[in-house]
Amino acid sequence: MAFMEKPPAGKVLLDDTVPLTAAIEASQSLQSHTEYIIRVQRGISVENSWQIVRRYSDFDLLNNSLQITGLSLPLPPKKLIGNMDREFIAERQKGLQNYLNVITTNHILSNCELVKKFLDPNNYSANYTEIALQQVSMFFRSEPKWEVVEPLKDIGWRIRKKYFLMKIKNQPKERLVLSWADLGPDKYLSDKDFQCLIKLLPSCLHPYIFRVTFATANESSALLIRMFNEKGTLKDLIYKAKPKDPFLRKYCNPKKIQGLELQQIKTYGRQILEVLKFLHDKGFPYGHLHASNVVLEGDTCRLLDLENSLLGLPSFYRSYFSQFRKINTLESVDVFCFGHLLYEMTYGRPPDSVPVDSFPPAPSMAVVAVLESTLSCEACKNGMPTVSRLLQMPLFSDVLLTTSEKPQFKIPTKLKEALRIAKECIEKRLIEEQKQIHQHRRLTRAQSHHGSEEERKKRKILARKKSKRSAVENSEEHSAKYSNSNNSAGSGASSPLTSPSSPTPPSTAGMSALPPPPPPPPPAAPLPPASAEAPTRLPPQAVNGVGRGALLSSIQNFQKGTLRKAETCDHSAPKIG
Repeated sequence: MAFMEKPPAGKVLLDDTVPLTAAIEASQSLQSHTEYIIRVQRGISVENSWQIVRRYSDFDLLNNSLQITGLSLPLPPKKLIGNMDREFIAERQKGLQNYLNVITTNHILSNCELVKKFLDPNNYSANYTEIALQQVSMFFRSEPKWEVVEPLKDIGWRIRKKYFLMKIKNQPKERLVLSWADLGPDKYLSDKDFQCLIKLLPSCLHPYIFRVTFATANESSALLIRMFNEKGTLKDLIYKAKPKDPFLRKYCNPKKIQGLELQQIKTYGRQILEVLKFLHDKGFPYGHLHASNVVLEGDTCRLLDLENSLLGLPSFYRSYFSQFRKINTLESVDVFCFGHLLYEMTYGRPPDSVPVDSFPPAPSMAVVAVLESTLSCEACKNGMPTVSRLLQMPLFSDVLLTTSEKPQFKIPTKLKEALRIAKECIEKRLIEEQKQIHQHRRLTRAQSHHGSEEERKKRKILARKKSKRSAVENSEEHSAKYSNSNNSAGSGASSPLTSPSSPTPPSTAGMSALPPPPPPPPPAAPLPPASAEAPTRLPPQAVNGVGRGALLSSIQNFQKGTLRKAETCDHSAPKIG
């Protein structure tokens, strides 16, 4: 592909810092080996997952490649006899799952190309070293004064960024470093503004920024050349590493863990904060501070890779700060990353996890105060301090900087506006990602709580109580209905049975059965009077049987002859015309 060729349409710009998780779903035994079916997921979305099939030999090959790290990884041992037994396969599957958990939770291993290719071969099958060589070769056709000495293989952590040791033909002893990088997911600048800003980088002069010798870009990548620093980076100093060694070998398993001296911490920290403040004041987004992006020249720190934010590359610590919704601007990202860097300078290693609950003893309490303001639970929950606030803290406020170089970085107004819009877009994507992670974490926590043993016991107890309460209520309701039914039946038969010798009262239109005594009944039906006068209504039945004797006496003394004769018109007879 020619250097000035446009990227293919619909190109997917993956965020390589999004963690991959892997779970072995099943295993299947073939003739002489066992295959493991693995579900791999990118980030928190279950929809963004796929299946891969791996044999034990694939795991073994990956593990051999990772021996460069010096880490003792828990790959289950080989077994030649009995390796097809069901119990052995189940046990090995557990061991391989543990192995996957270790390499996917290690911050450096999970971002390396070897692990990415093992878990996601579709997206990481390209040979980026070859692609970079093609781009560099096309560049040299128009710039013949440069010459490649050798590739600096895997000295960085980025999969899509490659380095080459260079020289100028008429200055063969002088060594330079060429870096080539592909575009990232946060590239929001237009192609024209992007190329203009990349070419503007060599004009940036600052005592604490490592100067760019040459820079150029096309629509799909950028190429920059800087002087090669024999002493390496600040991370090389901390880990006592050789600058040209591969990243995995240098930093995964340091032989000696030792922090810097207090004066070095104070001086380097102050210098880095000064350059961050300069970039923030200029409106230039950075967001890529870590110990490998700081070069040492004597006692002076110089910042590297200003082009990363223009290319849209994700930060080394993105998987950390994407967990905290208050770290949602590039300025706060820089402060958070400075906290990581300060921790590494102080203790000789990165923190095991963030936020940090308690800090080990430090050379000064002033160091701990800065660390607490950037990496503690409270800081991550409530937000980061500003760079200006850090500069006022006791650790850095008394540091004297002796530099006479005047900073210069002129950005045209139009490009400043383009940077502002791009910065807002970068922050918007970060905020959206943080929101999704926050919602996923809440859902996972709720599901975990709902499915916990204690919660299940609570639900069982509540279910039992509810069942008992329901049974009691049903029993009471049934008893009440049964009692009402019995009372109703009993009250209807009690009147005539009070006196066994009394006659059964006749059924007439003017009388009805009496209601049961327990609840106060409505007025009784009217009874015919003893005389021929208009019938009078009986008084209401007294409660608890009082007045019932009078009623019985009236029934017994009833005379049929006293009833008024009714006149009827019978129309039922047939009419004959």
